[in-house]
Amino acid sequence: MSISAWTITWLKSKKWYFKGAPFVITASYYAVTVVPLYIKEIIGHPFNTYWGLDKLVLGIILGSASFFFGALLYKYFKNKNGKAHFPFEKVVLPIAPLVVLSIIFYFLTK
Repeated sequence: MSISAWTITWLKSKKWYFKGAPFVITASYYAVTVVPLYIKEIIGHPFNTYWGLDKLVLGIILGSASFFFGALLYKYFKNKNGKAHFPFEKVVLPIAPLVVLSIIFYFLTK
């Protein structure tokens, strides 16, 4: 998720943009990650499911969503205050939900 945002920002700084670029770039990075795992049958094993989804796919979906909402929360706080509240807030807010989800799923799957 993060590398997609970095790539999109970098392409915008180079003024190289095309219609649907954020979607194409994000989907490409996810495909480069998920397709090899599927081909090697790491994703899709019938005994590696939780809530009816493969655990890796579930982790990718929930982790990406939590990271995205953490980044949105940072933008909201920064726009409201005009600056970051503390050093490295831009890093802490997107990663904190990942840590919380990791702890929750550690105990759920234990």
